[in-house]
Amino acid sequence: ILTKTQLHFSRRIMTKKLNQKFAVKINTGKTRREFIGSIWQRRNHREFTHVLHLVYLVFVGIMLKSKTFVKKTRSGGVIKVVREHYLRDDIWCGSEACSECKQDSTVLQTDASIESSLCSYPHYLLPDSNVVLHQIDVLEHPVIQNVIILQTVVQEVRHRSAPVYKRLKDILHEKEKHFYTFTNEHRRETFVEREPGESANDRNDRAIRVAAKWYSQHLNTAETQAEGLKVVLLTNDQGNKQKAEEGGLLVFKCEEYIKSLIANPELVDLLALSNDDKNEITSSKVLYPEHLPLSRVQAGIKSGSYLQGTFRASRDNYLEATVFVQGEGDTSTEVILQGLQHLNRAVHQDVVAVQLLPREQWVAPSSVVMQDEGAGKDDGVEEDEEEKVSSRKPTGKVVGIIKRNWRPFCGMLNVSQIKESTRHLFTPADRRIPRIRVETRQSSTLAGQRIMVAIDGWPKDSRYPNGHFVRSLGGAGEKDTEEEVLLLEHDVPHQAFSQAVLSFLPQMPWVITPEDMKQREDLRSLTVCSVDPPGCTDIDDALHCRELENGNLEVGVHIADVSHFIRPGNALDKEAANRGTTVYLCGKRIDMVPELLSSNLCSLRSNVERLAFSCIWEMNNKAEILKTRFTKSVINSKASLTYAEAQMRIDDTSLNDDVTKSLRGLNKLAKIFKRKRIEKGALTLSSLEVRFHIDSETHDPIELQTKELLETNSMVEEFMLLANISVAQKIYDEFSECALLRKHPAPPLSNYDILFKAAKSKNVEIHTDSAKALADSLDVARVDGFPYFNTLLRILATRCMMQAVYFCSGMDSDFHHYGLASPIYTHFTSPIRRYADIIVHRLLAVAIGADSTYPDLMDKHKQSVLCNNLNYRHKMSQYAQRASVAFHTQLFFKNRGILNEEGYVLFVRKNAIIVLIPKFGLEGTVFFDSKDKAAPCVVFDEEGPTLTVEQHTFHIFDKVKVTISLDASNIQHQKIRMSLVHPVIPGVSVPASDAEPQAKKLKVDR
Repeated sequence: ILTKTQLHFSRRIMTKKLNQKFAVKINTGKTRREFIGSIWQRRNHREFTHVLHLVYLVFVGIMLKSKTFVKKTRSGGVIKVVREHYLRDDIWCGSEACSECKQDSTVLQTDASIESSLCSYPHYLLPDSNVVLHQIDVLEHPVIQNVIILQTVVQEVRHRSAPVYKRLKDILHEKEKHFYTFTNEHRRETFVEREPGESANDRNDRAIRVAAKWYSQHLNTAETQAEGLKVVLLTNDQGNKQKAEEGGLLVFKCEEYIKSLIANPELVDLLALSNDDKNEITSSKVLYPEHLPLSRVQAGIKSGSYLQGTFRASRDNYLEATVFVQGEGDTSTEVILQGLQHLNRAVHQDVVAVQLLPREQWVAPSSVVMQDEGAGKDDGVEEDEEEKVSSRKPTGKVVGIIKRNWRPFCGMLNVSQIKESTRHLFTPADRRIPRIRVETRQSSTLAGQRIMVAIDGWPKDSRYPNGHFVRSLGGAGEKDTEEEVLLLEHDVPHQAFSQAVLSFLPQMPWVITPEDMKQREDLRSLTVCSVDPPGCTDIDDALHCRELENGNLEVGVHIADVSHFIRPGNALDKEAANRGTTVYLCGKRIDMVPELLSSNLCSLRSNVERLAFSCIWEMNNKAEILKTRFTKSVINSKASLTYAEAQMRIDDTSLNDDVTKSLRGLNKLAKIFKRKRIEKGALTLSSLEVRFHIDSETHDPIELQTKELLETNSMVEEFMLLANISVAQKIYDEFSECALLRKHPAPPLSNYDILFKAAKSKNVEIHTDSAKALADSLDVARVDGFPYFNTLLRILATRCMMQAVYFCSGMDSDFHHYGLASPIYTHFTSPIRRYADIIVHRLLAVAIGADSTYPDLMDKHKQSVLCNNLNYRHKMSQYAQRASVAFHTQLFFKNRGILNEEGYVLFVRKNAIIVLIPKFGLEGTVFFDSKDKAAPCVVFDEEGPTLTVEQHTFHIFDKVKVTISLDASNIQHQKIRMSLVHPVIPGVSVPASDAEPQAKKLKVDR
């Protein structure tokens, strides 16, 4: 309760602060109750915690110092910034043993000390910053409890590693771990000022030692309930340890403390290797060039001697990588790296500095496909000496590492054959990651398990990076384990929604209130219906079409109003923003928002009232749009149909109900819209998608088939496109600087090389001057006697395309969507499964006066950061979905013996052909070199491209017949293996007698 003096003081201080930082005004003439109430009303706003913290410090703290400096803004202006630091006497220690400052929210216990041979007395652990940064895997273990995390440490970890900081925050929120954050920077006795000439790191180390000493004295002077309670400082810094010992502190290296926990030997495996350990397991032979120090790297980049870019290892060839160097605007340079020396210990996704080699040393990308990573690898790739100079690309070498992008990697342990050895090699599931040397005493237990390993470092005299065991995921090949690996490897957030997130869900039972209806249009009487794939429960969109009295047609697209339930800035909103998208795996869905919203309150199911955001057009029978309007609404869908059910209604002439008439009207208009889009140059490409029929009991795939597209698929697509384009124009007209849009860049001419060559091989000409030129030439691309040629060409054209991306309108000038031939586009129609659509809904709601804005929505820089995350999440979800299809394809072929199927050559490589099997939407590689037998005579012509094997020449799109089987010899990297049956090539083709019996047996089994 504020006194009159405190209230007056707090009014002045907070009004000034809020005006400075947030441009928020609070009326200082209010009564005490009104004043506090006005603050409480802002509890969902970001200034609320700032206000509460400020109030508390003003009342109980003393301002130590005030620092004023001038800061430039992004717009070129100047603002005055005031930083104030407060010290307090009443920040409690968090220990239940302390009666001096004991609070109800004590965290540190005294009856659950860790059993240690070094510390046989009750104790708390106090790790320094480097221990938290490098031994986070140890700290996450359930055994490690009662740990004091200093504010100094939290701030340093936050500054140095965002991933570790997030993991630390998660630990701090686990009540059963008993980790306590002590605000040492604001406690009078533990705050230390930086001394003249003292580095920031040394000052932080001193602050940690001072806090450790204060804790020891505080717990000893207090009337503790646990006799002999001590504080143990953990540090791996020898200098810090020595100074701590000189100051009389109880201090150990992290490694020696962990090794003293005799009851938990498994913790030793979690230790990240120290510099001493790294030196022990490396040889004296220098294998790689020394990395340049960061200061030289930065100077070289500034002078243009070096280039900075992202290192991307090749999936097909471990001896090759590319570095993408971003230039001005959208321009980028691709630098090729070949050979271990030039790769120089860079790992996939690291940010590196590269030095270009002299032009005469430039090479072409390798066309060799590596089958397996053998033990005796060479340090280079043999390529033809007669390689055409014109195909060579900028080539370089890694000279320095700017930023490591290491994370825990999933994979399997290759147990050493040396008896009782504790050092083993770990093979990651991702082929782009090198094998990792780890030390573990659990090899017999971990054999055959999928495990996670983290890299600790990569010395220049080690063939492999060094790492440590993190945790086991389960038996290799088990469905749940492989699904977990798939999600972890593609960085898909899949943990259960936290209580903090769930707390912002509406209370059940939920009903639409009169308050909800105030700014909404009542459209419950309209004949609205949804059309979706079978089994869809997260129904985003619904449609209606009806004839108006004036003879025109009214068409509406109604989208789930998710933004009504997810308000800006709360825990639910932040979680959805982080996840970015729903991820659809085979037989499983990883939701972006909790199921109560995704499958219930937001899902536009039939015969229930739902909140929607509607885009409604008035158009004539020629599909010419006369009016467009947007409104928040309430709908009641009259039917939830599958594509097949909707198609049957349209085709059944005996049906003439309102839903069917609406569908026929929509379908008729959709055909006109599609024709108009194609006339403008929109591309109709092709990609084979497969659908698995899953056994309801075993959850194994029992049938695999390519998806069949119906007219109704196209009907829904056309109106979703139309709504997205209409909304994009509206939000851009209203908010030209901060509209969230989606663009599809035109591919560079070089992307079309393979398409040109494929078309030329069949004497077909392709034009790529514009999207319309490409679309027109694809439309007329036909080969007599080869009806599937056009589909194959469109599949290949799809591979040439660039990735569509989200962007903020104020940060870009090119809005064009190449594939749709639209000058502007966004995503509005799937807010249940895409966070981008939620932002677009918020922008549109502000534009029509249906909702209020908030600062982040109007900040183009923050919108741009959000777009980067959304693009990343979207890309990783696509990769995860493909990996799920690949895994279920393996399960499908697991017990099916050998199948004979017809396919087409999609790509020609130097030692192999890539074959597409249309029946299964499956791609596989037929190799023409083998370790088991002499390689046939193979001649590769890059210009064709063609591959001649023992007098037979393979071209792109050649028809072949192959056997398909599952190669399970490598349990981690099981793969579909294809062998050639026709054309028959001696020494290469599988004899029909070897394949047919299994194929016949399969028919009997089925």
